[in-house]
Order: sequence, then C-alpha cells, then structure tokens
Amino acid sequence: MARVLTAVAGAAWAVGCFSKFLNPVPAVRSFSASQSLHQVADPVWNLSRLNHVAIAVPDLKKSTAFYQNILGAQVSEVVPLPEHGVSVVFVNLGNTKMELLHPLGNDSPIAGFLQKNKAGGMHHICIEVDNINAVMMDLKKKKIRILSEEVKIGAHGKPVIFLHPKDCGGVLIELEQA
Repeated sequence: MARVLTAVAGAAWAVGCFSKFLNPVPAVRSFSASQSLHQVADPVWNLSRLNHVAIAVPDLKKSTAFYQNILGAQVSEVVPLPEHGVSVVFVNLGNTKMELLHPLGNDSPIAGFLQKNKAGGMHHICIEVDNINAVMMDLKKKKIRILSEEVKIGAHGKPVIFLHPKDCGGVLIELEQA
C-alpha cells in the first residue's frame, strides 16, 4: 500500500511540475494594446508577396562567401546605401531574397543592432504592398507606429516604410511598394 501511495504521489508531483506545459501560456511578445486585433486591411490596399528577409551580419565578406561558396546561392556585389547607413548584399533564393546588412558609418541603425546581437541575426522582413501611400494613411488611423514621417526610397529603389516592432509582435516589418 505504501508503494502505491508513493507512486500516486510521484505521479501527482510530475503532473504538477508539467502542468504549465498543458495550459496555454501567454506569448512573451504581444501586439500593442493600442490596436484591435479585429481590424482588417482597408480595401484600398493589399499585401502581396514576401520580398526579402534582412539579416544583419558582423562580417559582410564572410557572410557573402558562405551563401555563395558554401550554399551555392547567387549573390550581388556589395551595394553601399549611405542614406540608410548600410552596405547590402542581395542573396537570390529564386522565390524571394535575403538581404545581408552591414553597418556603413557611425550612425548606422545596424551598428546598434549588432552591438546587442554580436553574431548578427534577423533584422526585418519585407512584404510588398500595392499602394504604399494608402497603407501609411490606413495604419496611422489604426494607431500602428511608422518609424518615419514620410515614405522613403528603399534598397530596391522603391518606396518603403518600416513599422514599429512593438506594434507587430516583436518583428520589424518593412512594407515596400510592389
């Protein structure tokens, strides 16, 4: 009988220890409380395809060589973008691209990212939209923070805006005119 009670107590202890895995846990990252999750995109604009995933890298030459020589990807030449404070290499993946970002100058936003993330890592995702100006007006109405007051020209020569990560589940999102 004592052995049965010990086994039951052990099972109860195990269930108690693992009960946190059985119950839903709130996500660590959440969307801003200032926005409703039930709002939908205004019909005057639409999301399109994933344009690229941007990766901040501490060594652009080494990262480029990895994608080109080890993985066999087609890569571009280094493209300096002083107006954005970055040097960029595009990695063609067929259905989308990766954008390797490296700081250019002391005021580069990528330099700050790399100070916090020494090995580099995902910086942002870029999704195409069909009407960037309508997107900007609509998202401002919905209290989604945009990181610039005006649309800027991005690395692909097209109009872009960046959405604040705290309003987007912890992800920096770039929206680009298709």
